[in-house]
Amino acid sequence: MDLLNNLALGFSVALSFNTLFLAVAGCFLGTIIGALPGLGPSNGVAILIPISFSLGLDATSALVLMTSVYYGAMYGGRISSILLNIPGDEPALMTTLDGYPMAKAGRAGDALVISGVASFVGAFLATIGLMLLAPYLARIAFQFGPAEYFALYLLAFATLGGMASNNQAKAAMAACIGLGIAMIGQDGSGVPRFTHGNLHLLDGIDFLVAIVGLFAISEVFVFLETQGKESSIGVKLGKVTVPVRDIIASGWTMLRASLVGFVAGVLPGAGASLGSFLAYMSEKNIAGEKGKFGTGVPRGVAAPEAGNNAAAGGALVPMLTLGVPGSGTTAVLLALLMTLNITPGPTLFTDKPEVVWGLIATLLIANFVLLAMNVPMVKIFVRILMVPPAILLPGVTMISFVGIFSLSGSDFDLLLMTAFGVLGWVLRKMDVPTVPIILGILLGGNMEDNLRRAMTLSDGDIMFLWSSPIAIGLWAFAIAGFVAPMFLRNLLKKPQAVAD
Repeated sequence: MDLLNNLALGFSVALSFNTLFLAVAGCFLGTIIGALPGLGPSNGVAILIPISFSLGLDATSALVLMTSVYYGAMYGGRISSILLNIPGDEPALMTTLDGYPMAKAGRAGDALVISGVASFVGAFLATIGLMLLAPYLARIAFQFGPAEYFALYLLAFATLGGMASNNQAKAAMAACIGLGIAMIGQDGSGVPRFTHGNLHLLDGIDFLVAIVGLFAISEVFVFLETQGKESSIGVKLGKVTVPVRDIIASGWTMLRASLVGFVAGVLPGAGASLGSFLAYMSEKNIAGEKGKFGTGVPRGVAAPEAGNNAAAGGALVPMLTLGVPGSGTTAVLLALLMTLNITPGPTLFTDKPEVVWGLIATLLIANFVLLAMNVPMVKIFVRILMVPPAILLPGVTMISFVGIFSLSGSDFDLLLMTAFGVLGWVLRKMDVPTVPIILGILLGGNMEDNLRRAMTLSDGDIMFLWSSPIAIGLWAFAIAGFVAPMFLRNLLKKPQAVAD
C-alpha cells in the first residue's frame, strides 16, 4: 500500500502540464546532445543546468528536466555510433562493434530501431528497479571496497581479448597503451607524472579528446587515404523497417543485459560504460563463436544499449539513497540537488517524497516518450547517410573541433586530439583495436585510485586485494576470462581441422 500511495503521489506531480512539458523537452534535447560526438550526457546536463536556474525552476522541475536530458542522451548516443562509427558518448562505444557493421551492410535503420527498443527496455526496467529495490541494492553496493573495485576493473581488462579482437596479444597491448595514457598527469599525491614539464598535461588526458581523436579524426585520415572506400562515411542506406523478428529474437538478450547493466549502475563509480561493456561481454560469451558478435548481429546492438540505459537508471540508486554518485552524470545531478538545498540520502524518501516519487513517475513516462520519439525519427536519422561525403566529412570534422574547443577552450587539446587521430589511423592499419585503449583511459584512473586506497588501508599488504569473498570471486572470473578464450579457440579449431 505504501508503494501504491507513493506512486499516486508521484503521478500527481508527473502528470501536471509543466512537468510533462519539461520531460518531453528534456528527452528531445537529450537525444540531440547524445547524438553529438564527444558531448555526452554529463557535459550536456552540466551545460543545461544554468538554464534551469534562469527559468526559476523548483527542485522537482529542475531534477525532472535534467534526468530527462540524461535518459535522452543515453538513447541518443547510439545514433552516431551506428551511422558514423563515432560514439556519441563513452557508453555508446560498445554499440559501434555491431551497430556500424549493420549500417555498412545496409541495415542502418534496423540497427537504430533495435537499439531504440533495447534502450527502452533497459531504461524502463531500471526505473522499476529504482522504485522497488533502491534501499536493498544500496546496501549491497556498500559491500564493495577498494579491493573489490580493483578486482572488478581487473576483470574488465582481463576479458578485453575476447571482446575487442581475435588476437589477445594485440588487445592486451592496446589496453596497456590506454592504461599508460591514463597515468599521465598528477598522481594521487600531486606529483607530476609523464608530463615532461608540459603544464597542459598536469590534469591528465581528457577522455573526450582521446575518444574524438581515435574515432572521429582517425576516420578522416582513413577516408582521405582510401578515398572513402573503407570509411564509415557514405555507407549504404538500406530500407528502413521495424525488424520485428530480430527484436523478438533479442528479447532475452535485452532482459539479461538490463539486469547486468542495472547492477553495474548501482555500484558507485562503475557507471554506464562498465554496464555496457559487461552486458556485451556476457552476451558474447553466451552466444559463443557461433554468435558472430562484432560482425553486425542484432544481439550485439541490443545488449550494450539495454546495458548502458539500465546502468543509467541504476546509477540514480546510490545518488538518491546514499548521496553517492554512481556516474559522472549523477555527480552533476548531485551538485544540482545540493545547490537547491536538497541533501540526497535515506531521509530524502521521507523528507521530500514528492521530489523522489515525482522523479520516478516522470521517468516511467519519459521512457515511453523516448520510445515514441526515437523509433519514428529513425528515418530522419538515417538521412545523414544520404549526405554527400564531401559535405558530411567536413561537417563531422568541424563538429569535432568546435565541440572539443567549446569544452576546454584550449588550442593544446585540439593538437592533442589530432595526435590521437594519427595514432588511431596507425593502429587501424596495424589491425590493433582502439576500444581497449579507450577503456584503459576511462577506467585506468579509477583502478589506480582504488589500488592506492587498498594499499593505504592495509599498510601496503598486497594480500588485502584478496581479503573478501567478493574480491576472490572477481579475481577468479578475471583469470578465467583471460585464459578461457585461448582454450576455446583451440577446441573450436580441432573439429574444423578434422573436418578438413
